[in-house]
Amino acid sequence: MIHAREGRAIVAAVLLGLVPGWPVAAIADPVTEDPSSAVDPDFAAGRAAIDARDWPAAIRALSSAALRDTRNADIQNYLGYAYRHTGQMDRAFEHYQRALQLNPRHRGAHEYLGEAYLLVNDLPKAEVHLAALEKICLIPCEEYDDLKKAITEYRRKAAR
Repeated sequence: MIHAREGRAIVAAVLLGLVPGWPVAAIADPVTEDPSSAVDPDFAAGRAAIDARDWPAAIRALSSAALRDTRNADIQNYLGYAYRHTGQMDRAFEHYQRALQLNPRHRGAHEYLGEAYLLVNDLPKAEVHLAALEKICLIPCEEYDDLKKAITEYRRKAAR
């Protein structure tokens, strides 16, 4: 029986081309960012506002983009992120959940939703998203590492 870590090692070897004859494209992780989002001026403005930590501007721009593109998980994820930073946790959860409805393998949404659950002291739900990332990430991924670090820090602070 292959364990999860061994399975990821096999997949990593395939992706690196170390196992000849296996089709790499057939098992590659799906792209999480919709390339059509990059051309939407409101999406671009929302991302720029997030980079500038201007949460109200990010929410306005991304909400406009979401009206035109109702099936874009990235827009929903960024809206959740912006709402989380304004302290509007109900709205943040709503948008993260919508992102995961649109793309259940959206690594960023799993990471950010897990972090949001830590902010409201719901460690078990954060751990659910860490477990989801462990299954989604065939090779080590930043989202898994970041959420694992946040959970470790949460536990450390709770133990004091």
